[in-house]
Amino acid sequence: MNHPLPPAVFKAYDIRGTVPTQLNELFAHRLGLALAARARREGVRSLAVGYDGRLSSPGLAQALKSGLHAGGIDTVDLGLAHTPLVYYAAHHEGSGSGVAVTGSHNPPDYNGFKMMMAGRTLHGDDIQALRQAMDGIQAPSGTTPGQNVANDMVETYIREITDHVRLARPMRIAIDCGNGVGGVAAARLFRALGCTVDELYCEVDGQFPNHHPDPADPANLQDLIDHLRDTDCELGLAFDGDADRLGVVTRSEQIIWPDRQMILFARDILQRVPGAAIIFDVKCSRHLSRTIQEAGGTPLMSQTGHSLIKARLAETGAPLAGEMSGHIFFKERWHGFDDGLYAGARLLEILSRSDDPSATLESLPQGISTPELKLPMAEGEPHEFIRRLQTEGCFPGATDRVIIDGIRAEYPDGFGLARASNTTPVVVLRFEGDTPEALTRIQDEFRAAITALLPGRELPF
Repeated sequence: MNHPLPPAVFKAYDIRGTVPTQLNELFAHRLGLALAARARREGVRSLAVGYDGRLSSPGLAQALKSGLHAGGIDTVDLGLAHTPLVYYAAHHEGSGSGVAVTGSHNPPDYNGFKMMMAGRTLHGDDIQALRQAMDGIQAPSGTTPGQNVANDMVETYIREITDHVRLARPMRIAIDCGNGVGGVAAARLFRALGCTVDELYCEVDGQFPNHHPDPADPANLQDLIDHLRDTDCELGLAFDGDADRLGVVTRSEQIIWPDRQMILFARDILQRVPGAAIIFDVKCSRHLSRTIQEAGGTPLMSQTGHSLIKARLAETGAPLAGEMSGHIFFKERWHGFDDGLYAGARLLEILSRSDDPSATLESLPQGISTPELKLPMAEGEPHEFIRRLQTEGCFPGATDRVIIDGIRAEYPDGFGLARASNTTPVVVLRFEGDTPEALTRIQDEFRAAITALLPGRELPF
């Protein structure tokens, strides 16, 4: 008899939880059986499987493959591989299907599964359908077991990138992989592009002994900033635990957040694809939307979430999409999945035309903004609170309210955002203003609106 499944691990965009209390090899085997059943229904015969550097990842990957094989599905075994390489292999092998065993940027005792099937990233209802399928699942009788074929695709991946991404001149850069699995390919890729590469923490170590592999937290970029100050590197690139997100720092210690990176990418792409739509999530700066319009493109605001952004990209045929967390998707000249290493390559291609890449990045427009601020709540509380804030919240100075994902109040000189995280029980807040006074005024309106619904609650701003 199968053990009960922990419902909390079935997230909006993937499956993720602690090992072994929530996820273990039995869970992975059952997931493999459920994915095999879906693959058979959709006419998929093979899935690419890769895993990150966490200590639990090889065992979970092996159990997942055993479930897929028992369900009659073949596997292309990528071994230790960053998540975008799994996506790349799924495209390259033609099935559009794969599983990355990864805990992304979570602590070492976490792990998880990011999945795509027949060209679609599984999310939302797809994840819940897998949960239902796993409950009581058994291997089908009379099915010919699937086979495993090992295929190290790193060189193929690097070759395809270097075939179309060309730097105008050699560059010296520093990269920080945070001991994540990006270390398998990052330095090799950037050297193949013609860079001199200083490596920080590129040895894969699932304990993450130097700092947490999450470039969204400024503290995790400090070692890279220090290295740039002490060397003649032109730029610093940082990657999260499974290398699907990019962080960027300049020589003068400025962090170029992903919405500003998107300004640079949008300007570049719209020169070749005039009038195209560019997709970004609700957390991004107003300057991104303005820049897209100024460059002749069409700005499209979307819900946050890499799976949701990817689905919107497929629906619209947009050449570029991105979100504030650092997931950036190139459809122009690439395959439309989020890849921190590829985004870094495209960034260097643009910046190699400049004598001072840091100055080019620092000249990108920006407001005065906060990082993501998090208001912790009980499990299940954030979404209900946001629903109340959308209907009952008072924002008297706002000129517009966007409610596609939480509530984003637009002002003539800034914006404020409150949305429920789909991965942890928190409300995420972000604010931007043209001046410190505007920022303070917008925060005060949100403070009043939130406190009216949650009197006495301590707020993170």
